[in-house]
Amino acid sequence: MTRTEIATIGEFGLIRRLTEGIELQNESSKYGIGDDAAVLSYPADKQVLVTTDLLMEGVHFDLIYVPLKHLGYKSAVVNFSDIYAMNGTPKQITVSLAISKRFSIEDMEEFYAGLRLACKQYNVDIIGGDTSSSLTGMAISITCIGEAEKGEVVYRNGARETDLICVSGDLGAAYMGLQLLEREKVVLKGEVEVKPDFTGKEYLLERQLKPEARGDIIKKLREAGVTPTSMMDVSDGLSSELLHICTQSEVGCRVYEEHIPIDYQTAVMAEEFNMSLTTCALNGGEDYELLFTVPIADHEKVAEMEGVKLIGHITKPDMGCALITRDGQEFELKAQGWNPLMENKKE
Repeated sequence: MTRTEIATIGEFGLIRRLTEGIELQNESSKYGIGDDAAVLSYPADKQVLVTTDLLMEGVHFDLIYVPLKHLGYKSAVVNFSDIYAMNGTPKQITVSLAISKRFSIEDMEEFYAGLRLACKQYNVDIIGGDTSSSLTGMAISITCIGEAEKGEVVYRNGARETDLICVSGDLGAAYMGLQLLEREKVVLKGEVEVKPDFTGKEYLLERQLKPEARGDIIKKLREAGVTPTSMMDVSDGLSSELLHICTQSEVGCRVYEEHIPIDYQTAVMAEEFNMSLTTCALNGGEDYELLFTVPIADHEKVAEMEGVKLIGHITKPDMGCALITRDGQEFELKAQGWNPLMENKKE
């Protein structure tokens, strides 16, 4: 495979090569790459949403098993997910990269191929960014800008007593995909010729390496005339996110184990790893599904919605936050989702 050092074309040459042919799709994108700043123009009846994600090699991703094209796609999608979680629509992103000398021009083209594919898929414009050298591997910082109708932005603090708790898709698959990749990395350490067999586990790998943002669910809610009272995406685990909503809304909740949506491959993998399936679904993270609450009056609408599952209800704050198990026992919900700031902390 051809490998061309980035130094041969320099920073501006690299930016030109990576962004060549990018055309702006959104009306709010007036001017993109090519000047000191991009120019955006949003109509007065819209609210502008802004979110930023920082991904560090060795903390958020491992290039031993994450292809650069998948990494580019995922880096964009996790930002789109944050905009959808506010009941908005992503429109533009800026992309900043810090890369070490071990990355070639071809590597960066792979990363950008995934990034551009995600933007094409979700109709989002790449409008700028920056590149820099790094002494410690790769760092990716993406800022996403989106829009929402005035008065329709959904926050985490709007859940009210008797609201229904809903979640899209299924949970725990991305976490099991990560466990699978980590296991194969250890098993095949140093074995260049041997390829791992992932037959029957494709869904888990896809959920980890190529997640999708649930704009389709936002569309369904709008079409059904349902506006969630609170919402966020499931990036750090269902327990963590539910506790965020309950804390900020000053309410309690009851979630029913039997109603938590879990895919068959996730269940099989959890058994293989001898792990608690419910724990994986509650605390795994990186599912990028939507967790939201709706008024009880919308019960029928959400109950019939494909891809949405009712998993519990909001209670008075003094009842606390609890999981009701299949045999009717009550356990306090705890935030055991992934916390990057605790990763290097000594016991």
